[in-house]
Amino acid sequence: MITAQNKLVPFTDKEKRVMFVLGTRSETVRLAPVIRAFLTDDRIDTKICLTGQHREMLDQVMEIFDFKADFDLDITIPNQTFGDVTWKVIKGLEEIFQRWKPDTVLVQGDTTAVMAASIAAFYNQIEVGHIEAGLRAFNEQLPLPEDVNRCATTQFASIHFAPTMRSKQNLINEGIEARRIHVTGNTVIDALFQALQYLENSPDKRNELESKFSFLADDCKTILVAGHQHENFGDAFLEICDAISDLAEREDVQFVYPVHLKSNVQEPVQRLLSGRKNVFLIEPLDYLSFVYLMQRSDVILTDSNSVQEAAPSLGKPVVVTRDIAERPEAVEAGTVIFAGINHVNIVQNINLLLNNKTFYKKISQTRNPYGDGKASERILRVLQNEEVGVLSMYAENKKSVS
Repeated sequence: MITAQNKLVPFTDKEKRVMFVLGTRSETVRLAPVIRAFLTDDRIDTKICLTGQHREMLDQVMEIFDFKADFDLDITIPNQTFGDVTWKVIKGLEEIFQRWKPDTVLVQGDTTAVMAASIAAFYNQIEVGHIEAGLRAFNEQLPLPEDVNRCATTQFASIHFAPTMRSKQNLINEGIEARRIHVTGNTVIDALFQALQYLENSPDKRNELESKFSFLADDCKTILVAGHQHENFGDAFLEICDAISDLAEREDVQFVYPVHLKSNVQEPVQRLLSGRKNVFLIEPLDYLSFVYLMQRSDVILTDSNSVQEAAPSLGKPVVVTRDIAERPEAVEAGTVIFAGINHVNIVQNINLLLNNKTFYKKISQTRNPYGDGKASERILRVLQNEEVGVLSMYAENKKSVS
């Protein structure tokens, strides 16, 4: 349902109208630097539409990056299905497009809302630009439904912003014309650098975060844990918790684990790790707090895609607890270690990082394969220059529709 804050938005005399559609915190973080870049361009009329899955989390990120939404579909209801999300986003966007039809809709990533937004735009003959295009797990079931969503969005998109050359090649292998693909790097690196700049320019916020995490000892190695992927629910989380439990026997390490509120995560984590003096189980964090903890940590143990991509830019080795490698560039570059979900492998690899200074230094100094923090600028330039040659095609199609 579209909320009351959405009103008829007048057209301007700007050269192009662009709408960003986003709904989760991850999408908002990754799109925030792109949105900021577009908002500074006087030639582009930029609007932001929230689908609304992670309402409170989105507000935190938008405050940090200083932008507000123009539309809010507010689709969230308890226990909704992927089907609920799909039809609500399509219907809600169709109503918005009747009042303010953009020339281009920009979406990011692999959520069901991203797929639905690309369908809605395509049905309304609006150009779709897909940011973070071309990632493939080559597995329809894991992660579910992300890989299917990515592949479907590719079919509706006209402009593909691939983070790496491998992602570009995946798209070419699927028949996408090379001229429609632009390798930009990953916008999550842009977001990280902007958040670090924010902290550097805000000493009060920095002091607040130092006080917030003052329970961490300076004379211990800090391992930050970020684990919540649904593909790891069940036995996999037990393996991960067993590994943390074994590693916590070391007196020179401390774990800080912002535990996701999902019961599939809370139950095994609290049961197996609660009460250990060097394992700090804390509530989920806002984005700035998590960036601070990434800076503060020595090693990161995670199943998060965002963390895999961002942490190497801070020189932090990452041990990944997943069996699906949608981001193989990091493994090949040597910025992350794929331990899978076997607790013996997890323990061995973290002990290696903690005990072998040469190995640790090699990983921490390896160049991040996901970009230099300028992906947003490259995306803006593509839309400014209209080099991809698809806008005229859409204009011709519109003329032929009565």
